[in-house]
Amino acid sequence: MIDLNLKDVVIERFKPFQDEILSSYKDNIHSITITGSALTDDFVPGKSDVNSVFVLREMDLKFLELLATLGKRYRKKRIAAPLIMTPEYIMNSLDVFPLELLNIKLLHKTIFGEDLFRNLEIKRSDLRLQCERELKVRLIGLRQGYISCLGNSKMLMDMFIDSFSGYIPLFKGIILLLGKEPPVTSHDAIAVLEEVSGVNTSVFKTVLKQKKQKTKLMMDQLNTIFQDYYAAIEKLGDITDDITD
Repeated sequence: MIDLNLKDVVIERFKPFQDEILSSYKDNIHSITITGSALTDDFVPGKSDVNSVFVLREMDLKFLELLATLGKRYRKKRIAAPLIMTPEYIMNSLDVFPLELLNIKLLHKTIFGEDLFRNLEIKRSDLRLQCERELKVRLIGLRQGYISCLGNSKMLMDMFIDSFSGYIPLFKGIILLLGKEPPVTSHDAIAVLEEVSGVNTSVFKTVLKQKKQKTKLMMDQLNTIFQDYYAAIEKLGDITDDITD
């Protein structure tokens, strides 16, 4: 497990939010954990959100009311609405959400209370099944999204960019299934995915670059991206189908 440290800009941004909640709700908070890009070089100050998980000792809908009252003010500071869990929910969800919990396990820093994610045991069979399902769902989404863009180049590029961050956790799950420890950053995850799967991931590198730079592409270039994107996801689906539990 990689030991990750929070960036100073993330600490500075998140601490007032954390302190305000602890000042009024500390007794029922089991732990607070930062997760996602805030722990990697993918984090872009001013653009990236700070994502977190609040684990409550027991579920209390009043806590949601508290978060709702704070939401507007902290949303402007790019503090995303936290995930709310309990210890029992985490343990009972390992077979249902193995991919999501794996990615929290891989990329998190508990800043208050007990770290419940470091030693999670995720079954390979559960992870493989969810990866297979996610890949098939995303193929449907790509087909429907392409049709919905109606030949509009901006809409098509936005579709690739908006959906891309959701692929990185999926790629990390596949990397683990293929026998290698997933890397931290998006760029490294794409490179290692190609290494372990043999699938050409250059199209994912192109979309990641476009996400950062947003240069204008012609429709024929976008059609090629779509075809390569679809082919790569389809091949990853075939590979995942063939993985034995």
